[in-house]
Amino acid sequence: MTFILALILCFPLAGFLLSGLGFKLIPPRITAIIASGTILISFLLSVFTTIFTQHLTGPQIHHLFTWISINRITLNFDLLVDPLTCIMLLIITGVGFIIHVYSIGYMKEDKGQNRFFAYMNLFVFSMLLLVMASNYAIMFIGWEGVGLCSYLLIGFWYKDHNFNNAAKKAFIMNRIGDLGFLLGMFFLFTTFGSLDFLKIFHLAKNIPAGSGILIAITLLLLLGAVGKSAQIPLYTWLPDAMAGPTPVSALIHAATMVTAGVYMVARSSILYVLAPSTMMVIIFVGLFTALFAGIVAIFQNDIKKILAYSTISQLGYMFMALGLGAFTGAMFHLTTHAFFKALLFLGAGSVIHALKGEQDIRKMGGLRKYLPKTWWTFLIGTISIAGIPPFAGFFSKDEILSAAFGNSLILWAFAVVGVVLTSFYMFRMLFLVFSGAFRGSDEKREQINESSVAMIFPMVILAFLSFAGGLMDLPEYTGISSWLSSYLNPVFADSMALMQSSPHLPDQLTELLLAGFTMTTVLIVILISYSMFGKNQILSGDKKVEQSFIKRLVVNKFFIDELYEILVVKPTMYLSDVFYRWVEVRFIDRIINGIGNLAIRVGNILRFLQTGHVGFYLFVMVLGIIGILIFNIMLI
Repeated sequence: MTFILALILCFPLAGFLLSGLGFKLIPPRITAIIASGTILISFLLSVFTTIFTQHLTGPQIHHLFTWISINRITLNFDLLVDPLTCIMLLIITGVGFIIHVYSIGYMKEDKGQNRFFAYMNLFVFSMLLLVMASNYAIMFIGWEGVGLCSYLLIGFWYKDHNFNNAAKKAFIMNRIGDLGFLLGMFFLFTTFGSLDFLKIFHLAKNIPAGSGILIAITLLLLLGAVGKSAQIPLYTWLPDAMAGPTPVSALIHAATMVTAGVYMVARSSILYVLAPSTMMVIIFVGLFTALFAGIVAIFQNDIKKILAYSTISQLGYMFMALGLGAFTGAMFHLTTHAFFKALLFLGAGSVIHALKGEQDIRKMGGLRKYLPKTWWTFLIGTISIAGIPPFAGFFSKDEILSAAFGNSLILWAFAVVGVVLTSFYMFRMLFLVFSGAFRGSDEKREQINESSVAMIFPMVILAFLSFAGGLMDLPEYTGISSWLSSYLNPVFADSMALMQSSPHLPDQLTELLLAGFTMTTVLIVILISYSMFGKNQILSGDKKVEQSFIKRLVVNKFFIDELYEILVVKPTMYLSDVFYRWVEVRFIDRIINGIGNLAIRVGNILRFLQTGHVGFYLFVMVLGIIGILIFNIMLI
């Protein structure tokens, strides 16, 4: 099994090396096949691993080699395998492979294909390393790896300076979160003397719940998760990350990067249940993020940015579930979200590809007639994320709502508001893109063509998963056993046993009534959305509403970016300028330049001693001998 796990890691890495080192030699078509093929092999090996480990009674550690051994500090490069790892492996490699295949058609005209596929494979490798790590140090390597790859892929079209700025923004904001992760690791090591998951989790059980050190550790790790999974306040990088090619957006939002924070908190669940205060923080961060991003998405007009804010909102639901102790529910929604969000981004890519780069939904409309296959798959993804049964998004979101109801009626009510917002802005986008009449130019209308098979086929697969994916964890009122809950139960059993207040799930009748209420509300909202946007009656709202303060506030995303610019960016730039002019130029540079000038002047003086006359050299030698003798006499 150790060899199989190593191969799962090595194949994407090999694809990166072959594509990267041979990008000027290998034809793009061959590179695409190599890159996609290596991910496919990793997926097949992941399926084998999942089947082989189906009946594991506990996590398995597979040793590869010793990475660091200094005095009493030993850090092994080990891989951990348990049901949580296997679920993540299937998502990363399965959805990652589908996106790779789609990219073959999407990027076929791009001159940087080989570089693109090299970065994509490195992205998958980094995420695999992150989820297979047996300790926080190895996880941190993968954690930084996905951060690097996001920077490279967001700024893939580097000739556009705006794309470079978006890449830098993502990189810098993630470094803020990563600092928290790093400090959390230091606290973990000083507290437990190890960074190994199993050892830390075993020792943590002996620490009283609510301990200050555990609260500090979990909050610092949470800061890392908030940065990586784009939660408030470190979320603003994700909408700008849409600068990269659309398949990159799909990979970041569905299979890699943003799921890392959710996975890390789920993996560290024992630490979090022993820090109830941190769990409350997670609940409110998740809920507030879900509502905030949902409100902002309502007035966005860039098709990819709408989906970006949708991702932020859905991640908020996952965090809320983690805070409630519904770890399986969080992972369930992460899985279904990977299906329908990848589908929606690939569908958006198909629309953008057909319209030659157009992303403004106000300049679309009527595309159902021109892109029928894209329409049907996009519709399935929209229904799924809106939470309509029997699509996958309904069951995963319903599980989180049930956990929220078991905790607090108010919490459940706010969570339902988030579901309503999701339904409204997603169907607004669907109707404005595909219904009514085309609002673009006649020239652009004549150029519209359905995407190639290489792009449509992956969307069909994801549409099927978005429809049937909910079957993996059906609610109790269906009378069908929940496979995912049973499968993940060994991973979270200790955490659930340690929880001071386990989530009180409603009985089957109450859960069914709650689901019925939510579904009815969603359907009403969809009808309202259709009445407003189904026939393009409203594109940007009534003029009076447009001029209102609230509308301008939401359209400008509550001016959070501008606030960060004033409070963080400009003061930092000012301090940097002051440091440069007063410290570097007037102090450091003067010291360094002074030393250099002194050396030059001394050299200029000493060079006069190099006369070339032997007599002078003998005279200097005699003076030296006399000086040595006088020195020795003085010492006597």
